[in-house]
Amino acid sequence: MPLDAPQTGQAVYDPRGVVEAVPVPIGKRVEALNGLRLGILSNKKWNGNNLLRKTQAILQDQIDFAEVRFYEKESFSKNADPGLLGDIIAENDIVLTAIGD
Repeated sequence: MPLDAPQTGQAVYDPRGVVEAVPVPIGKRVEALNGLRLGILSNKKWNGNNLLRKTQAILQDQIDFAEVRFYEKESFSKNADPGLLGDIIAENDIVLTAIGD
């Protein structure tokens, strides 16, 4: 966003920019985890994947999930494909994801 600098006649740009976002309500929390379908979404980074796999193992020792499914994004540097997100939403009750670098 340019700002006028009348003393010099030059344009100065404000590095903060402007963020426009529509508020999205937070999803309802589940009351218990037993019997739910858990989806795990990996960003394909080595440490993130290790974190997710170890967390999955710990959770499965403590919680009786109906099913656990593992998903991967195409690349850590890209948003998840809308089709993948649709599958995750349709096939799971809760989702776990992480960034581990």
